[in-house]
Amino acid sequence: MSEENTVPEPVIRQAPLEKTLYLAKWSARLWAWLVDIIIVILFLNIVRGVFDPFWKLPLLWDIHNWEIVAIGFETVFFFLYWTVMEGFDGRGQSIGKMVMNLKVVNRDGSKISYRTAAIESFGKAFLLPFDCLIGWFAMPGTKLRVFNRISNTIVIKTDYREPDGIVYVKEKE
Repeated sequence: MSEENTVPEPVIRQAPLEKTLYLAKWSARLWAWLVDIIIVILFLNIVRGVFDPFWKLPLLWDIHNWEIVAIGFETVFFFLYWTVMEGFDGRGQSIGKMVMNLKVVNRDGSKISYRTAAIESFGKAFLLPFDCLIGWFAMPGTKLRVFNRISNTIVIKTDYREPDGIVYVKEKE
């Protein structure tokens, strides 16, 4: 049998494995946001207590004494908090998201960068009501805010499980 008569073996291409990403519910995202707000406000009130003799930061819920500079400072602080926490090492989680097992990722499920975290956080820190309302009404069913769409990110539900090769044994109580 000659080599000319042999039939080459067919090339079989496997489809890429599908990755399932579960989009986070709006309620879980709200709770994560509230945890972040409470933690940051507590931190800012501690800072306020330390610097009180020198610099007056009104309490966030003290509406009658709001100052534009103080509100601007707090808003910028929230923006920096979310950008640093979610962009750090591409983890995509603030403390609130850690508590609620949520994560911000690129649309393909990969880690986000600081730049992406900053774009995504901008709407949350400075324009949240508009960011959410436009997202809900202009993109219904997508579970995206406008700045999620602009930054090409999604918020997903994560499952917190044991690392590979480790099993946690829970004693009965």
